Amino acid sequence: MENKEALQKEAAFLFPKKINCAVCREEFPTKRVRSAKLRRLQPDFDLRPRFQDIDTLKYDVDSCPFCGYTAMSNYFGPLSKLQISQILEQICMTFTPPTEEEPETFGYGRAIARYEQALKCSQVKNAKTSEIAYTYLKLSWLYRSYAEESQMEKAMYEERSKTYYKEAYDGFQKAISSEEFPICGMDSLTMDYLLACMAFHFKEYSFASKSLSNILSSKTASRRIKDKALDLKEIIVAAIKKEAEQKQAG
Repeated sequence: MENKEALQKEAAFLFPKKINCAVCREEFPTKRVRSAKLRRLQPDFDLRPRFQDIDTLKYDVDSCPFCGYTAMSNYFGPLSKLQISQILEQICMTFTPPTEEEPETFGYGRAIARYEQALKCSQVKNAKTSEIAYTYLKLSWLYRSYAEESQMEKAMYEERSKTYYKEAYDGFQKAISSEEFPICGMDSLTMDYLLACMAFHFKEYSFASKSLSNILSSKTASRRIKDKALDLKEIIVAAIKKEAEQKQAG
């Protein structure tokens, strides 16, 4: 459990903002992060953002307490008439409004539940492949953090993180072949790096190397992303060498 002091620190980064639901049009308060107060830490190898005293990913979703429509903030609206109809029929008809007030801060359990509702809504409204993949990715990241702070359920959370990570990986591969950049706010080089990281995780070294080559051969890539690509390339080469040695030894 998060202690009181940690919760107070996290709450200091949040402020309420009223928005209108893209489906039922009701106004409701949601939480936003005071970006000016954030202190960035070293991100995970696959670009998962990290900040001191708060996990901002927990607050990247808006959820209407009246009808149940939920989506990541950047994708909350507007919606087409068909999408609204689909959400009304398949989400709102079975939604039960909460009876308790929303807490000041979100634990990982609540944040994950909101993302899972967002995932369900994105599938119902036939959202772009990239939106669904990005929701899977953020769910994977949240379960990763949940596993880091939990001992009793650590193995289960790690397994769920892996499952969602694979869904995100497959989804992004489909998205880059059917959608124009930027995708989920990422340019093609950032996406190449992210996919290389994910491919490395699944030991798909050929795909990872191809994605890194796109970055290293690019004339527009920044020095920063080229350095990250070179670092990952070294890790991949070392992993391939280690696997080859293990096969010979076996």
